[in-house]
Amino acid sequence: MSYTSLAEIEEFLDEIGLDRGALALIVAEALDEDLGGRGVLPGGGGGVDVTSVATIPADDVARGEFVARQAGVLAGMPVAAFVVAVVCGPEGEMEIDIHRPDGATVVRGDVLMTVSGNARALLRAERVALNLLTLMSGVATATREWVDALAGTSTKIRDSRKTAPGLRMLQKYAVRVGGGVNHRMSLADAALIKDNHVIAVGGVVPAYRAVREAFPTLEVEVEVTTIEQARDVIAAGATEILLDNMTVEEMAQAVAELGDRATFEASGGLTLADAAEVARTGVDFVAVGGITHSPKILDIALDLTI
Repeated sequence: MSYTSLAEIEEFLDEIGLDRGALALIVAEALDEDLGGRGVLPGGGGGVDVTSVATIPADDVARGEFVARQAGVLAGMPVAAFVVAVVCGPEGEMEIDIHRPDGATVVRGDVLMTVSGNARALLRAERVALNLLTLMSGVATATREWVDALAGTSTKIRDSRKTAPGLRMLQKYAVRVGGGVNHRMSLADAALIKDNHVIAVGGVVPAYRAVREAFPTLEVEVEVTTIEQARDVIAAGATEILLDNMTVEEMAQAVAELGDRATFEASGGLTLADAAEVARTGVDFVAVGGITHSPKILDIALDLTI
C-alpha cells in the first residue's frame, strides 16, 4: 500500500474504523510534548528540533525504513503513517509504503514500512510515530498470546478501561487487531455494577434495579463474588455477569447452573498459565486488564538514509 498524501491516509483510517479527528488530537498533543509547541497541526506553534536544524540542511531528502527488532504482532501501521504524513506533507513531496499490515506476525529484521520525504521532517515524526506504533504493537502482541492460550475454546479475551490516559481508542483498536474484543469504551457507554456501587445501594439486586430504572436501554453488567449473588441478580433480570476472583470450581458451577440465562465474564488475578483452565469452565469472556495497562512494547526502529 503506497500513499503520497495525508488525505489518502485519512481514507485508510476511515476504512479501519479509527476516528481521524480523535487521532489528530492525540498526535497534536504528542508533537506538542516532543517539540515544545503545537507541532505542525492547524493552530500550532511550530516547535523546532534543534539538533536536526543544526546538522541537516533544510532541503535534504531522506529515506527511512521502519524495521522490527523483535518478533510480535503489528498494530498501528496506519497511525504511524498518519504521523509521518502530518509532519512531512507540508514540507514537500513524500511517499509512504506500508509493507506489513496490522495483525501481521513479524520477526526481527522485517521491514514494515518505508518512507521518504524531507529529512528534518522525518526526524521530527520519528519518535511520535514509533511511540504509538511500538505501544499498539505491544498491546496486540500481548492480546494474541492470550488468544492463543484459549485456542480450541469459545471463550474470548476482553479488555478493560485500564488504558494509558488519552490513548484508549488506539489501545482498544490494538486489542481487536490482536484478536480480542472490547469492553465499554467509557463510563457512559454501558453500566458495570461493581463492589462500591453495591455497597452504596445495599446489595447487587438494588444496584441492578437502580441502574435499570435510570438507564432502561443501556447494557448492564453486574460484578458478583458469590454464586448466590449471581442467582439473585439473574432472577432480577440481569443477563451479563462478571465473576470476580472466583475459583475455577465456582466459575464452572455458576456457568453450569445459570449459563442458559446469562453470559459470564471471568476477572481477577488471571494469568496465561491458568487461562485454558478458566476457559474450560464455559465462561464467555476472560477480562485481562494487563494487555492494556502494562504491555511490553514491541521493539521497532526507524533506520534513516540521508
